[in-house]
Amino acid sequence: MERLFVERGDALFWDHDLTSFGVRVFATGRKVYVAETRGPAGRSKRVPIGVHGAIAPDEARGKAAAVIDQIGRGEEPLPPEPAPPPTMAELAERHAKAHLEVNCRPSTVKTCRRVLDLHILPALGTCRWRRSSAPIVAELHFKMRDKPAQANQPVEVLSKMFRLAETWGMTPPRRSPCRRIRAYKRVRRERFLTPEEYRRLGCVPAVQHRRDPAAAADRLPQGRDPEAPVGSGRPGGRRVEPAGHQDGAAHGRAVAGGGVGAVPHLPAGGQPACDPGEDQGGPMRDLNDPWEIVCERARLADMRLHDCRHSYASRALALGESLPMIGRLLGHTQVETTARYAHLAQDSVKESADRVADSIAGDLLAKYAG
Repeated sequence: MERLFVERGDALFWDHDLTSFGVRVFATGRKVYVAETRGPAGRSKRVPIGVHGAIAPDEARGKAAAVIDQIGRGEEPLPPEPAPPPTMAELAERHAKAHLEVNCRPSTVKTCRRVLDLHILPALGTCRWRRSSAPIVAELHFKMRDKPAQANQPVEVLSKMFRLAETWGMTPPRRSPCRRIRAYKRVRRERFLTPEEYRRLGCVPAVQHRRDPAAAADRLPQGRDPEAPVGSGRPGGRRVEPAGHQDGAAHGRAVAGGGVGAVPHLPAGGQPACDPGEDQGGPMRDLNDPWEIVCERARLADMRLHDCRHSYASRALALGESLPMIGRLLGHTQVETTARYAHLAQDSVKESADRVADSIAGDLLAKYAG
């Protein structure tokens, strides 16, 4: 059944055993079971049995046999009771198992699960998907307006869920309740380390966290790209980070990736993780706790771990590196992600132009100084 599809319009596929029983497949992916046969007067009659997904094939075949028998006896078959729309909880479970766990990387699955558990299911879990769901979704979006990026996440997840529900035949084609909800503009914050903050950060020793030798990482974090929309399923993979050659390279790479110091030593016994975590043999899953300790010791106010990457990009631009090179250093897969630093490049160009102008002006006005 899952292999039946059409590229455009719709088509009927008939059963081999019960020839008057078939399924109508639409280009959207929706599949409807039907029974078609002739009555005593010789007139052909087609009756819908149910939607694939809401009714099992064997159950649909049994109902079709009964309908065919009624038509053959000249009786008017009763129309099937419409299946109730799925609840948001049922749709969320199908979305997780058939889409997230199959097509998305683990970090995306974790993020979407968190959005579902914290926001969507508590507000909408028992609701059934229908056109009247739009005000409920809009209300949820409005309640979270003080956190624009987080408020947009449930709408992004729900929009994907609704599109897939129609494709799977769980709902008839209809407009998504998310269609008219305008996403809040994300306020991009830019926080860069100053030279003085770099000095204070360099004075902080490596932080031993939770259990020896779990130290703060000397590598770029491999978490979800904060610029990627939730549920985008952007493919992940291993990333090779370039290493510097100077003694301070370890600390520099740690700052670039949001790390908090060099790893003092690797544990013996074949430990595969460079940054061991709480679980024996497993990697450290995040650096938030040790980073908070470092910020407190270095007196860094309002400094997120991700802001270290902004600082790294800013310093690279000041040293004359191009935006494409910075994108490669930061592991960006899309040029749009690096383009956010373009204004810093313009600032660097302006500073260079000012230096050149001052130099020329100095030569031009030299005679007056004499």
